Amino acid sequence: KHFKNPKFVKEIKNPSGKGEVGNIRCGDIMHLQIKVDNNKIKDIGFQTFGCPAAVASSDVVCGLAMGKTLEEAKKITKDDIVKELGGMPKIKLHCSVLGIEALKKAIEDYEKHE
Repeated sequence: KHFKNPKFVKEIKNPSGKGEVGNIRCGDIMHLQIKVDNNKIKDIGFQTFGCPAAVASSDVVCGLAMGKTLEEAKKITKDDIVKELGGMPKIKLHCSVLGIEALKKAIEDYEKHE
């Protein structure tokens, strides 16, 4: 469901922070944007070019981070994503970290401008 009907595929207008990552192993590329207000993620969106596992895990990262403080969002792990997805083939586990890396970069981008 996270691949076929992702909730967070969107571009955020005037984002507070942006994170872009790529995975050479499989060619996945992800752009993630956050809107921060009062130290909380108030809006989040992504665009991912990649396999279904990359798109699904990107959507899950956004869902897990939405509404969280920046400190809470930084603690999201690949295990959280795999659990939310109900499992993931071992060969696709590297996809689960793509969204986490992009989220952390977006938070870093925000923090360096604040």
